[in-house]
Amino acid sequence: MERHDPKIPGDAVLITRPEPGASETAARVAAMGLTPLVAPLLEIRPIPVRLPAGRIATILMASGNAADPLPPSCHHLPVLTVGWATALRAKQAGFKNVTSADGDAVTLAALVRARLEPSAGTLLLASGRRQSLGFAAELRASGYRVARRVVYAAKPVAQLPEAARAALLNDQTSAVLFFSAETARTFMRLVRVAGLLDTLRRLDAITIGAPAGVALKGEYWARVRVAGKPTQDEMLALLR
Repeated sequence: MERHDPKIPGDAVLITRPEPGASETAARVAAMGLTPLVAPLLEIRPIPVRLPAGRIATILMASGNAADPLPPSCHHLPVLTVGWATALRAKQAGFKNVTSADGDAVTLAALVRARLEPSAGTLLLASGRRQSLGFAAELRASGYRVARRVVYAAKPVAQLPEAARAALLNDQTSAVLFFSAETARTFMRLVRVAGLLDTLRRLDAITIGAPAGVALKGEYWARVRVAGKPTQDEMLALLR
């Protein structure tokens, strides 16, 4: 089956990330002259937050989904984020003092060490369910007091969205964007259940990081391409 070049105007790009990020990505893809197909595979659900007792020195966010569930009483606190997209979400949620590590969990940990002594106080790590466990453990091993709080859960959808199913069946897309390993795992499971694994052989998968690339099982794809940095800008650059 002939593969289409994703640079051809009108060639669709399948966007699997959850809202509200999916719509923002769709606008960026459309601005490149490509056709976005939005098919979120995860539903983000906020979880009531129990804040740690005592003084919070800084809030850490490894995902923009952690920003909205935190109460306004936290908005005066400094925030360190994994990247610029998360920093923007934090500012939109009402946080005033926000600094981006412009990278991944490794660069965020480095930023923490550069900005804060372990004696500074409690670090509130606002996290998704089953997320950032290794990051918290690394900081604790360095002597930091980390209060990890689960503030949202990402629930996989029950079946492949119709937009994704139609795109795969009708040869409407040549690239699929993956912003997390959880999304990648969900996609592979749902595509397998739908009997559409063979349709992936003509497609490029573009991922935000190596864990998502591993979850996609590269043998099923034309190519699995990992962004040079874990940012949306770097992902979209692979579409050009």
